[in-house]
Amino acid sequence: MSTTDEWMRAALVEARLALASGDVPVAALVLDASGIPIGVGHNERELTGDPTAHAEIVAIRAAAKATGSWHLENTTLVVTLEPCTMCAGAILQARIPRVVFGAWDEKAGAVGSVHDVLRDRRLPHRVEVIAGIREAECATLLRDFFADRRVE
Repeated sequence: MSTTDEWMRAALVEARLALASGDVPVAALVLDASGIPIGVGHNERELTGDPTAHAEIVAIRAAAKATGSWHLENTTLVVTLEPCTMCAGAILQARIPRVVFGAWDEKAGAVGSVHDVLRDRRLPHRVEVIAGIREAECATLLRDFFADRRVE
């Protein structure tokens, strides 16, 4: 099993924690240069009533607090779903150099699906992107969540 698979497996465990509060099961980990999590988060919009409480934002805030700096160079963000435009902006602002994600978001993705903010040549900071890690498992978790909501 590759390192990215192991990271995504940990993110999927975290994503399931969002289910307890009725949040969409998406999770993110910010890893230091040695692959140790320094920020972990899952969606908390329903829990907190905060529209910005996406998994990536929660994890980035935790990593910035843990390191004492908003500059998160030499880190990797692992997230179960392709980041949206808001989260892509936060990734750029935090100077995160690498993003690993699982499922594509064909409706709101900003890392190749709808937009490609992280690799836009007009911006001063570009990010290495590794997509589709444990994609089927990440997509199934989301598909099942929304299927359950449509039945109710």
